Amino acid sequence: MPEPSSRIRVLIVDDEPPARRRIRYLLKSDPRFEIAGEAGNGPDAVEAVLERRPDLVFLDVQMPEMDGFEVIRAVGPERMPEVIFVTAYNQYAVRAFEVHAQDYLLKPFDPDRFREALDHAVRRIRAARTPGQAGRTIEVLLRDFGKAAAYPERFLVRSGEKLVLVKAADIRRIEAADKYVVLHGESIRHTVRDGLASMEAKLDPRKFLRVHRSHLVNIEAIREVQPMFHGEAVLILKNGDRVPLGRTYRERFEAAFIK
Repeated sequence: MPEPSSRIRVLIVDDEPPARRRIRYLLKSDPRFEIAGEAGNGPDAVEAVLERRPDLVFLDVQMPEMDGFEVIRAVGPERMPEVIFVTAYNQYAVRAFEVHAQDYLLKPFDPDRFREALDHAVRRIRAARTPGQAGRTIEVLLRDFGKAAAYPERFLVRSGEKLVLVKAADIRRIEAADKYVVLHGESIRHTVRDGLASMEAKLDPRKFLRVHRSHLVNIEAIREVQPMFHGEAVLILKNGDRVPLGRTYRERFEAAFIK
């Protein structure tokens, strides 16, 4: 039997309790693994991955509120451990997983297929690989596979000691503040340790525009544009907030409204 220190720590993520019980049952008889925890939704999954640092995650693709791909985006592909996707997708979609060499299990689980997926995961985890290789493979999958290619409608931010789920549509503007950014909305104001460029990459460029070196704006929140001097302008938002439109961003801003 493997020493406790060499056992692979597993996190089980699925919004269906019977599916979690089935995975737990099938893992119980394999001494290579220990269960590091479970999560029944996306936000809890993100927190568990970041805090418990498992070696392997069984990740349900389809979950309400925050699906498996949004979990990966919130954690960051480079920090994501090895993943076995749990899915009820049809065979056409499953081929996308096969192409990108990411393992998957179709519900309901077949014991032989389950053991095969575990063996593949063990080989990947124990193989000598460059740091971040799994993350790069997952990034390709996120880019190329259906819904995963879409920008998330919601994401997690750390506010104090809590992880808070924020809807992108609820954000009016984002302002850089030294090593932080401040998310402004009708009922939200969160200070997040992140860069403005990083936030820009997470948001749909059809909905959020960089209008200044220190400001991102939700297009739907804009009421009017007031020209200023030397090609600069001020954006007046629907709630009355004023956001500078930098001269170097003016052309890109105007192009966003040309059909």
